[in-house]
Amino acid sequence: MQKTRVAAVCMNGLLGDPARVLDQIAVWSSRAQSEKADLVLFPELVVHGHCTPNTWELAEPVPDGPSVRRLSEIAREYRLVLAVGMSEKERDIVYNTHVLVGPGGYLGKQRKLHLSRDEVNYYKGGRDISVFDIGKCSVGMIICYDNQFPEIARIQALRGADLLLMPHAARFKPWKDTPESEAAARKHSHNFLGKYALRARENACFAILTDQTGRAGTLDSYPRDHENQPHHAGAAFIWGPDGETIARTQDERIREEMIVADLDPMLLARERSLANYMLRTRRPELFGELVRDQVTS
Repeated sequence: MQKTRVAAVCMNGLLGDPARVLDQIAVWSSRAQSEKADLVLFPELVVHGHCTPNTWELAEPVPDGPSVRRLSEIAREYRLVLAVGMSEKERDIVYNTHVLVGPGGYLGKQRKLHLSRDEVNYYKGGRDISVFDIGKCSVGMIICYDNQFPEIARIQALRGADLLLMPHAARFKPWKDTPESEAAARKHSHNFLGKYALRARENACFAILTDQTGRAGTLDSYPRDHENQPHHAGAAFIWGPDGETIARTQDERIREEMIVADLDPMLLARERSLANYMLRTRRPELFGELVRDQVTS
């Protein structure tokens, strides 16, 4: 790994308005370039919105759809690697996908493996766990609920990931339009998502997490104050391979923002040279139970 400057953007993934969202991604990418970032992480499903009612109609091929082409243009213009969430369609099946593009174009994708709550009404789970070499470091992408399954981060670390990207469109606590309610929802989001620092520590990897931020729209299928509404209090974190916080968003206001930090490869080397480096001391021959089906007919 080389020294890598990274950014995480908390932004709203508006329901069914990809053109407007892509314009905003370009704005944030320009800001990230001015901060001399190498890589920018955007939230889960930010392009098409999280569980947008007409997701099937909006979903696009990857990498040959218009959104990936636009993202590739943005990456080329600002000389950045971008990790961006969108709805992917292949043979009329839709996936919750995070794409990776760089100045040279499309680099790869990760499909969400485990679907939470109402996502099963829109998406099919993927099957692959991938790691991508972006030049300065190798990255794995773990989408929202997938972070609840420690095996995914572990496999990516074993496959050489230096950096774990954790995009979210997490919905926790609805809020009212008062400063007190807004702050309570934002703090709750930070407190919940901050626990994923463990994924960095237990695998001696850097990690970046970002969540959608704001009210993306209102669904008629739920009461206006239902937790399944696409309303995201938001948060972003950058963690070191020891699980310590390098940067984080503020926890008082629900607003779009960006955090930036340098990832020092010497921190990675220090953690992985410790006597108790977990990937060296683990005993996989003891873990056969993990791959046995626990469901009986």
